[in-house]
Amino acid sequence: MPGRMERMRAERRASGEASFFYREVAFNADAVKVMPGEYFVHSEDLVITTTLGSCIAACLWDRQAAVGGINHFMLPGDGASDDGGRYGSCAMELLINALIKRGATRRTLEAKVFGGAALIAGNGALNVGQRNTSFVLDYLRTEEIPLVSQDVLGPYPRKVCFFPKTGRAMVRRLPPAQREAAIALDQDARRRASASAAGSIDLF
Repeated sequence: MPGRMERMRAERRASGEASFFYREVAFNADAVKVMPGEYFVHSEDLVITTTLGSCIAACLWDRQAAVGGINHFMLPGDGASDDGGRYGSCAMELLINALIKRGATRRTLEAKVFGGAALIAGNGALNVGQRNTSFVLDYLRTEEIPLVSQDVLGPYPRKVCFFPKTGRAMVRRLPPAQREAAIALDQDARRRASASAAGSIDLF
């Protein structure tokens, strides 16, 4: 009989839904990795992970329904109609709608927010991490979703682990040795995000 990971790999996934399943050694647990522009929602005792530079991950959890999920967006605002979860507005709606399909309600959601780092110093007003952070905090205020914790801004790339059954989130600030890899991933993600809107975003 196939195990849970095999069953989850075989399930049909919606556009933008994460599909990289693996074993997270640190927790000896089944896991799914959310890449830039993706999201994932579940209610079982697995772990959802993502790695962030200037991008933002919003972890939303419904205490009553015991279901939670993460998104990973690269740029603030709306983007083009076909940008999916790469831009903040669409990423938040994709995540919320997926949670509602699993029994959550907007009025019982709570949020934890991570990311928004400034990996390259001296960008001033062009700091994408700051803009992403401002966007998600404003969005949560507008939607009246309580923010219960955050670890944002600063110079650190981060790895986030979220447990959707309990709402627990853990964050690890990555060491300098992993900084260059995080910068490269960050820049590549934002290039792909802005490909359909050339000139609208200043990349660094």
